[in-house]
Amino acid sequence: MHKNTNALVKAIRLATLAVIAAPASVLAGGFSLNEQSASQMGVANAGAAANPENATTVLFNPAGMSQLSGTNISFGAAVLDIDAEAKSGAKAVNQLGGDVEGSRGGDIADPAVLPNFYLTHEINDSIDVGFGIHAPYGLAADYENDFVGRYFADKTELTAIAFTPSIAINNGNGLSMGLGLNIMYAEGRLTKYQDYSGIYGRWQAGYSQLEASLPSGVSPSDIFGVRDPDSIDGLEQGYADIEGDDVAINFRIGFLYELSNRTQIGLTAQTPTRFDLEGDAEVSKIPDTALVTIPGVGERAFPTGEQTSQSEKVTVPLEIPESISVGIRHQLADSITLLAGATYARWSRFEELDINSREGETGDISSATGRSGDTPITHITEKWKNTWQFNVGGIWQASPAWAFKAGYAFDESPVDQYVTARIPSEDRHWLTLGTQWKDVKSGWTVDVAVGTLIFADDAKVDEFQYLHDAPSTVDPNSGASNYQAEYELSAWSAAFEVSKAF
Repeated sequence: MHKNTNALVKAIRLATLAVIAAPASVLAGGFSLNEQSASQMGVANAGAAANPENATTVLFNPAGMSQLSGTNISFGAAVLDIDAEAKSGAKAVNQLGGDVEGSRGGDIADPAVLPNFYLTHEINDSIDVGFGIHAPYGLAADYENDFVGRYFADKTELTAIAFTPSIAINNGNGLSMGLGLNIMYAEGRLTKYQDYSGIYGRWQAGYSQLEASLPSGVSPSDIFGVRDPDSIDGLEQGYADIEGDDVAINFRIGFLYELSNRTQIGLTAQTPTRFDLEGDAEVSKIPDTALVTIPGVGERAFPTGEQTSQSEKVTVPLEIPESISVGIRHQLADSITLLAGATYARWSRFEELDINSREGETGDISSATGRSGDTPITHITEKWKNTWQFNVGGIWQASPAWAFKAGYAFDESPVDQYVTARIPSEDRHWLTLGTQWKDVKSGWTVDVAVGTLIFADDAKVDEFQYLHDAPSTVDPNSGASNYQAEYELSAWSAAFEVSKAF
């Protein structure tokens, strides 16, 4: 394949490289996950920064380890079941403005299991240490192969596992401070089908122009060696597949203060970080081109009718925002505990999702499509907004062995005007119930929780391709390409947790 910068080659570049859009979970702000502890899930994570029930405080507020005696372990898992499906009326048009035939894509999310493990140990009266293994971020979405919006999304997978060593210091006067280090491994995969209708349409138009300039009965194939596009039944759709992984680190700082023997307040802050997911991009059935010299015009690129596959080493930057959480725990009576909290996350850091070459202009895909300089292989406009999550909950200690929990959270979606087929997200209400059984003599505790999400509205997708240098402007080279749909969203979760104090 030869490099060129004419309109046809630009169209090939666009169709080949518009590969991905950003992932997001319907379960929490952005692509973060709420379901990491059954004991906290029972109260919708309300006051988690101020309620160190067990070793899970390693995650929610490392300062809470100072209120745990001896050695403590907590382990369990959560099951997430998300229903996300486009409603009837979902439609898409290709680059030429023709209707794309296909299905609504089915239910795009399968049930997932999230395990976790936490441990704390009291060094002395002033110092506690601990660590946790959990899944702070992730999602999985998969459309049917004949999805009408397949030129915008197919598979989206993000998995992140965090190892969290932590330390807490207690000053002996009701104030504790903690520090946790999140060492996170993430891997992702993003795929979609490739729309080459615009390339074929430009091929037809260019061939017709050449034919009109020649005497009757003389074809461009005879004079210039340009193949007649009508000799093939259009260009086959291609497929783009990107995979990558990376390790990143951020910190969580926590404070816990006892205002009285019945009330305490907690504060945690998490620093931002960025993954640079390194891996490979593979694009199939890229239309091959050849340069043709036209007298009086010069060199022009025309498709040969052949289609090839190319691959290239790439990196995908993925921003993880800073956040701050505050929680309060108040024991209203001996058997009643009230909890409340709020979390602010700076998701506005996530402005774009770019696929960058690690091979420069010499990479196979870059060379085939004419990418030059520091221009991303492909660009997706995100422009997420900052979000709040508000939580309230309560615990009723019905007996020394049994406690019952309930919670509510309002969780804002960071996705604003650029809602995509990969991100059918909306604001949501999270309702949870939980129960806890404790054997006082042995120190074993079992928590079970269930939750459901009620979405404020259907997610409305009206997706285009945008320019990198003008991220709010639709790329004119994408033609009429567009996907529109409304999504019905629902989700439920269930979790269990076993804890032991030694």
